[in-house]
Amino acid sequence: MKIFFVRFFVYLSVFVLIVGGIGALGALHSRADWLSVRDMPAPTLQGVKVPDFHPNKPTVAVVLGDPLTEVFDFMVPYEMFAMTEAYNVFAVAPENKVTSLTGGLDIVPHFSFKELDQLLEKSPDLIVVPYMPMVDEEKYRPVREWIQQHENTQFLSICSGSRNMAEAGLLKGNTSTIHWRIVHQVEKLFPDTNWIRDQRYVQDGNVTSSAGLTSGIDAVLYVISQQLGESMADKVAKEMNYPSYHFVENPKVEPYYIDQTEVVYYLNLAFQFHKKKVGVLLYEGMEEGALASIFDTYSPLGTTKVFTLSDSYSPIVTKHHLNLITRSPISQAPTLDRILVTGTNLSSLDVEMGEGVEPEFIHRGTPDRFVFDATLEDLAMQEDRLTAEWAAKRLEYRANHLKLEGKPFPIEAFFSLLFLSAIALLTAYFVDRRFIVKHKS
Repeated sequence: MKIFFVRFFVYLSVFVLIVGGIGALGALHSRADWLSVRDMPAPTLQGVKVPDFHPNKPTVAVVLGDPLTEVFDFMVPYEMFAMTEAYNVFAVAPENKVTSLTGGLDIVPHFSFKELDQLLEKSPDLIVVPYMPMVDEEKYRPVREWIQQHENTQFLSICSGSRNMAEAGLLKGNTSTIHWRIVHQVEKLFPDTNWIRDQRYVQDGNVTSSAGLTSGIDAVLYVISQQLGESMADKVAKEMNYPSYHFVENPKVEPYYIDQTEVVYYLNLAFQFHKKKVGVLLYEGMEEGALASIFDTYSPLGTTKVFTLSDSYSPIVTKHHLNLITRSPISQAPTLDRILVTGTNLSSLDVEMGEGVEPEFIHRGTPDRFVFDATLEDLAMQEDRLTAEWAAKRLEYRANHLKLEGKPFPIEAFFSLLFLSAIALLTAYFVDRRFIVKHKS
């Protein structure tokens, strides 16, 4: 009996050491790509443009954290409010310097908190709070303090931005929602908030909160409908080709839970060692939501490392006046498997891409579809159907109309796990024969 337990301990320990250890390193590397911040000197920020301020328009401030903000949570609400042309819409941050969005996209805010307060001489009419990882208390503190300073204004939290709101103490006694994957976490951390998971957005007091990612679209449309009227919200949704406007009228849904579908996520995160290297071209006038569809579809899954490309380090100004900074000028780009060009209206390039991989205009053939449709269907072809299905679930994009074609499951990650398991088994067997059996005899 003693020998049995010794063998069990040896086999288990070797398996955990080899499979678990390598898997943990793979997962950490994948998460580091997703949460990467700019580690190179900022360029001279000549060419940064700030939208005109119209005193008679209400002001929407979309918050950027330091050093990191979730890319969809920031870019899509920013774009939607700007599309109305009825608001001043500004990107604001603790300092007026380059900051990062998840997946490796860098941006320059329009104003620091102090600069916006001086411009307005009052609170913004609406503050949009994306999810901002609180990884550095010293850098994050100004975000918390500024949100608290304007606690009586109207707030819209996007996805896990509700956690930032709760951490600032602004959801005490409120009902709120949040991304389905962290409901249990926030229930323990913030028990004085009533957390629900069966609505895509919740309005309570001066706070509108949204659930996972694309639920934020419904919340933004709801706020627009309340402030500017139903016709404006409908207009924005149609311009986006957003297929789920019915959730604006009735946000109740069958809730998502952490279940067996998580396996494909962790399999890719830990054991997808050959990650696709995908470049994304930044160009003047690009659509913010189309760009976010790349970074929040491919980057978080552990299957793809995304690089920004442009012809220089100068700021690239988007359609609605965001200032983006590349990390890789085309002349210095790494070897890439693919180059993606986003946008529904772009049909040619005015920039020299050089020799090698041909650019793919990922949205060009689908101008009448929501931008995430093309990226999720492309993800299925690049990786597999299960990965694309989990990506849609992560985005909380309830899209049964998607045509996902490709491999049935992540074959490379699956066989990497099998290979490492075989290595672990053989290693444990060697230890068994070399030491345990010999000792027994």
